[in-house]
Amino acid sequence: MGENTNTTKPKLFITRALPPAVEARARRDYDAITQNEGAVLSAGDIINKSTNCDAILTCPADPINGETIKQLNERIKIIATFSVGFEHVDLGAAAMRNIPVTNTPDVLTDATADVALLLILGATRRAAEGMKLIAENKWTGWTPTQLMGSQIGGKRLGVLGMGRIGQATADRARAFGMEIHYHNRSRLAPELEKGATYHESAEGLLAVSDVLSIHCPLTPETNKFLNAPRIAMLPKGAVVINTARGPVIDDDALITALKTGHISTAGLDVFAGEPKLNQGYTKLDNVFLLPHLGSATIETRNAMGFKALDNLDAFFAGREIPNRVN
Repeated sequence: MGENTNTTKPKLFITRALPPAVEARARRDYDAITQNEGAVLSAGDIINKSTNCDAILTCPADPINGETIKQLNERIKIIATFSVGFEHVDLGAAAMRNIPVTNTPDVLTDATADVALLLILGATRRAAEGMKLIAENKWTGWTPTQLMGSQIGGKRLGVLGMGRIGQATADRARAFGMEIHYHNRSRLAPELEKGATYHESAEGLLAVSDVLSIHCPLTPETNKFLNAPRIAMLPKGAVVINTARGPVIDDDALITALKTGHISTAGLDVFAGEPKLNQGYTKLDNVFLLPHLGSATIETRNAMGFKALDNLDAFFAGREIPNRVN
């Protein structure tokens, strides 16, 4: 994490309040414009406030679409995003203006896999219902049949997308005695499979998934992948877990399946249109919902910020950018 050696520091516009250690490094190495905690900028704000800047460090909640990129000042030379996903930045529009875009991969694997296990346990053990009983002061004491959930030991975990996070989730699930099945664009080497059963098609995986954990990227092919016909392929009473991207699930179809009982419960950390999630979820008892906490540890968020700054440092030093995505 070396400092920029330019006598005049590049001017960096940051769209959100970042962890203190990240902002401290940004101010050390850049003429950084930061935001107050809780500040939410419009596209117009980003365009106007970055006018005299050389770079933008953005976040998933601050989309930089094609129209926004067209209106950015010509001085903007690079866009770094504080995230692994980059669908919120129009890569084509950025490339048209020769603006590189970077992301922060490989640093949030463990934190996100931890949350996937939290969702599996929270959903299957009816944690949200239990917490509601306590919060509303309605718990009348222990009874033999109160809030009986299901054990995950011996159940089949279907991992859709066996990348780093999928593999880390599988490792954790093995410790709970789960049987691992997966689908990936390509089969893993045996030492990475660790005995998991590979399915050549996603549909084949669905058929055996007592618990389905989604870890695939959001692409045109995976948008609303888990729709009504595919939900019907899951075993009756299956559990759906999503720590990937909200739009991978057809919300209306999943809500219907949760109401009918075909899906017994769901654990979700990401949502289409977040933070304005489909309100159908909030009316259900058989869901365990988190507000996109997958990477929300001090260690991980610092690492994400430092990686974003590493990318910027490399660019302004004239070196190859480590994590360029366009």
